[in-house]
Amino acid sequence: MSDESRHDTPGLSSQEFRRYGKQLIDWLADYWDEVAETSIQPQVKPGEIRAKLPPRAPEKGEDFSALIADLEGIVKPGLTHWQSPNWFAYFPANGSLPSILGELVSAGLGQQGMLWSTSPACTEIESHMADWLVDLLALPQSWKTTGPGGGVIQGSASDATHTALVVARDRAAEEHSLDALVAYSSEQAHSSIEKGAKVAGFRHYRTVGVDDRLAMRPQALEEAMAADRAAGRVPTFVCSAVGTTGTTAVDPVRRVGEIARREGLWHHVDAAYAGSAMICPEFRALQDGLELADSYVFNPHKWLMVNFDCSMFYVADRRPLIQTLSVLPPYLRDQTSESGQVIDYRDWHVPLGRRFRALKLWWVLRSFGAENLRRMIRLHIELAQELSRRIDADPRLERVAPTPFALVSFRHLDGNGATDRLAVAINQSDEVYLTPSKLGDLSFIRVAIGQTQTEHRHVERLWELIDQLA
Repeated sequence: MSDESRHDTPGLSSQEFRRYGKQLIDWLADYWDEVAETSIQPQVKPGEIRAKLPPRAPEKGEDFSALIADLEGIVKPGLTHWQSPNWFAYFPANGSLPSILGELVSAGLGQQGMLWSTSPACTEIESHMADWLVDLLALPQSWKTTGPGGGVIQGSASDATHTALVVARDRAAEEHSLDALVAYSSEQAHSSIEKGAKVAGFRHYRTVGVDDRLAMRPQALEEAMAADRAAGRVPTFVCSAVGTTGTTAVDPVRRVGEIARREGLWHHVDAAYAGSAMICPEFRALQDGLELADSYVFNPHKWLMVNFDCSMFYVADRRPLIQTLSVLPPYLRDQTSESGQVIDYRDWHVPLGRRFRALKLWWVLRSFGAENLRRMIRLHIELAQELSRRIDADPRLERVAPTPFALVSFRHLDGNGATDRLAVAINQSDEVYLTPSKLGDLSFIRVAIGQTQTEHRHVERLWELIDQLA
């Protein structure tokens, strides 16, 4: 790193900003062009990156060229390349170049959109994007911000789920002791449900058994609720999953919604990964019954080419949300807010400060258009179906779950040891990256197909590795 003293003007002049900004755009463009040929996992040891950094912050500013040089020399060697088309681990984080530019402009504008009055553009574009997505995904029309509900961008699906749990808790606490409240989800639901229940102060959290397709069994939910009621507890919240993290299992949203309506529970639908697929009409039957939900979340930052963070949280009725989260000190009051004519998103989530995240979503939707987003998702699902067929035809392998979207979950028929060794060998190839996991005591391998640049040839190479190493 450079020790050179800078000129007396701190930071960058506008001319330097232009020059170095162009260099950074070139650097990022090169990164995207080259990432497919780069080993996905970094070849560094713990502490190696910190060892390259000076022990103390500099007293004098450095020339910005030194900072750019350290991107190549320090940062890049320590990156895990989530944007590689050979990334098949976890779920995708499939950004895009228009989204990156939207993030850049958002940072440059430096908006704080906590109130309508602190950035009308930030608020109104976000509201409009939320409404665009209602139409694009065929969500209930009443969820538009022009109706009783509405959508807001949160940082993650976990944030959205935690918020829903807090609202459900406050609604129930009007009549019941907090110690009696119970939250439910499928035993295959994301860990954020249990964590959110703890954060929201629920003393009781239940996981509900699943069927042979790993979807929640409504009868098991009813039985768990009946047992809790008999013990003097109060069923309060239930989460349906449309695409669980482990296997993308789909809970019966309508049946769970009917039970929740009848029994007075808040019904939250977690479609963090799979919700983006609903831009394609042929998948919408998998979340039939959304009109019975109280809240819903999906992540454009997983599978809709919007870079992290951009999680869409919808409520069917925004009044309980605002009532729960609204705190009005004098410095957050103004005439426009008091008029009731605007949305103040500070009342729609826990943080007060909020960035202009809607800009990158807006630019992605406009740059690609719905037809190209549908084309990408259909390609990924087609590639997953092709890989599934190859696994089904291979006498050494078997799928452990259906493949409704673009996640393929499979194991080696020789057992857990063989499955674990196969996962390790594939990842050690440095060509692709996938995630080993477990269903109870059963080891299996998750292949999540969904990166922006993933094509048939990348999945073909993955299959060659599976075939070779199995």
